[in-house]
Amino acid sequence: MRSDMILPAILFITLLGSLYTLFVQAPDYAHSAIGRHENNNTQRTISRNLFNSLEQLARLVDISYCVGSSGIQKPFKCLSHCADFEDLELKATWNTGLFLSDSCGYIALSHPPSPKRILVAFRGTYSIADTIVDLSAYPQAYAPYDPKDEHRAHNERRSPRCLNCTVHAGFMTSWQNTRDIILHHVSAAREQHPDYALVLIGHSLGGAVAALAGIEMELRGWEPQVTTFGEPKVGNEGLANYMGELFGLGKIDGAGAAPRPSLHEEDPQDRRWRYRRVTHVNDPVPLLPLAEWGYEMHAGEIFISKTDIPPSVSDVEYCEGAHDPRCISGVGEDSLTTALHAAAVTLQDAEIRPSEQVDLSDRHASRSVAPPDERHEQRSPFQLPWDLTLPRYRLWGPFFAHRDYFWRLGVCVPGGDPTGGWK
Repeated sequence: MRSDMILPAILFITLLGSLYTLFVQAPDYAHSAIGRHENNNTQRTISRNLFNSLEQLARLVDISYCVGSSGIQKPFKCLSHCADFEDLELKATWNTGLFLSDSCGYIALSHPPSPKRILVAFRGTYSIADTIVDLSAYPQAYAPYDPKDEHRAHNERRSPRCLNCTVHAGFMTSWQNTRDIILHHVSAAREQHPDYALVLIGHSLGGAVAALAGIEMELRGWEPQVTTFGEPKVGNEGLANYMGELFGLGKIDGAGAAPRPSLHEEDPQDRRWRYRRVTHVNDPVPLLPLAEWGYEMHAGEIFISKTDIPPSVSDVEYCEGAHDPRCISGVGEDSLTTALHAAAVTLQDAEIRPSEQVDLSDRHASRSVAPPDERHEQRSPFQLPWDLTLPRYRLWGPFFAHRDYFWRLGVCVPGGDPTGGWK
């Protein structure tokens, strides 16, 4: 890791510990923002049809965790929920590596009698702890996909320009690493099945990659429907507003969103909400990276207010803009200020004792390393205090809130993770 990334990495790790205390150890506080507005829940609740659709998409994205482990076999077999989808045909899988800048997932076709769809599922990381020290929080300038000359005029008329936009460098690299593979297979599938809808799904860091893929596919005129679970912030306010305009979600303050039809109409949300950013109470990942680092959530949020799984229809509701106080922002904005203060105090008070340092040059190291005189100056250039790193790393173990989206996501075992799911 570059030396100029050390302080942000330390701050990020420490912040996770503070967020753990605020979100997981104090669930009553997390619900307080929701309780202040509970009288409006009935007007915001999603339809049963949309609830069922999101639950199904959660199972489909959970299957992506089989890629890179036990695998997915044709026609559509795996150790997870594959048996639930008899009409799916696996077209391709990809796995460009293990770390944050890499990507993993699958492409499948859903044939009748199931809905006709081209499915692209983006897997998150198995352990965010393994990638924290490589999480480059530095944004880079974002240049949207530039269509070829013969299509440029059409696309420029139908799509807003992305002005003053920046994107998370790691997420952008992840999309670039897998872009050619995905576009090749999706393009071929669209030619073969022009009446099939294009559906992108992603969990965790895979949600960020799905967001960038969705932008490019929208600019290509492919009109994807994008659904993410626990998606982190992808870029700055400019990019967040750009995505809102592109998908008809409106700006981060909720202005300019396409009007929703009456909830009594059949499946109105599926037609108008082509980008659904699903969040879950106590999940800190949608709040990261920090606004102080130049990042902003985009609109299109659907919030699960129930801590445990499974939720019911009444536990899942629409959010207005990107900072609805009844949704994840209501929990997180005050908490982030407190967490930042706690992180700063921890960094200021921490003592770096050589005998208690952990060598992060080995990503799987979980041991203390010897003092410098015993190592003969062969220390890694990047070392963090033991009390600042490994305890924070282990916090991701109980972070079930980030995995609990209708099911407990992230483990490729028969029927899904047996520690969570429908009871």
